[in-house]
Amino acid sequence: MDILMGLMAAACWGGTDFLVGINARAVGVRRAVFFSQLIGLVILSLLLLSMPLQASHIPITIWGLALLAAGLIVIGALALSHAFALGKAALVAPLVTSYGAVTALLSWISGEQLGAFTVLGLAICLLGVVLTAVNVNRQAETSTMLLPLLFALLASLCYGCSFWLQGRYTLAVLGPNLSLWMGYAFGLAALLMFGDRRKLLARPTRRQSGLLLAASLLNLAGFAAFAVGSGHGSVSVVTVLSTLSGGIAALLGALLLGERLSNVQWLGVMTVLAGALLLQLTP
Repeated sequence: MDILMGLMAAACWGGTDFLVGINARAVGVRRAVFFSQLIGLVILSLLLLSMPLQASHIPITIWGLALLAAGLIVIGALALSHAFALGKAALVAPLVTSYGAVTALLSWISGEQLGAFTVLGLAICLLGVVLTAVNVNRQAETSTMLLPLLFALLASLCYGCSFWLQGRYTLAVLGPNLSLWMGYAFGLAALLMFGDRRKLLARPTRRQSGLLLAASLLNLAGFAAFAVGSGHGSVSVVTVLSTLSGGIAALLGALLLGERLSNVQWLGVMTVLAGALLLQLTP
């Protein structure tokens, strides 16, 4: 279950990343994120209204950890936006995808038993994720990349810690729907508090609305797959496999937009798939 859900999350988030780039160029980064969060919040709110919710038995510590995880997601999203706004994706993306290593490390520290083949599979997946984000034909000026790289590291740390908190403590108690709802609510609140509300609320065109809806639904499906996989398996396995989303986004760009992948990036995609196969064969 964890391997299947991890790959499903990667596929959904890869599609999301592909559409986010298009949406960001069309309506702006903050508006694209805002409408994605808004659509997800509306859908989850309708789901929660149709389901019985018994929150009285949930310990206050679980609520606190869920709020902390949601806050980390918001900080990570803001840091990620700054990183891509200030720096080049070829350098920022590999650092951001290291959130899988953060989650795996925290899972190991907190007592999750990882067998030798599992560790090897995770290492191969992480190596492949890094390779998919490498573009050997580009070089960046190091002196101008310090700030975006720091933002990328902050985003990776926040995402990794948040996914670990959700997988270990909150998802099993709150369930995926409520956990995701809190994350979307926090995201919207943060954008409304720190952004220009009139620009955020400006109505997009019909075509833009369709692309924003598609990106939001894929993002929601990715989070749902991650939540289900983390609740029924290894958090570290689900998280690392989900980072294949970068390679999937690159493949979609190559197939649909004619963007070219380097040989190193193709090697990265194949490496991650090999790692996923090793995890599947692990007893």
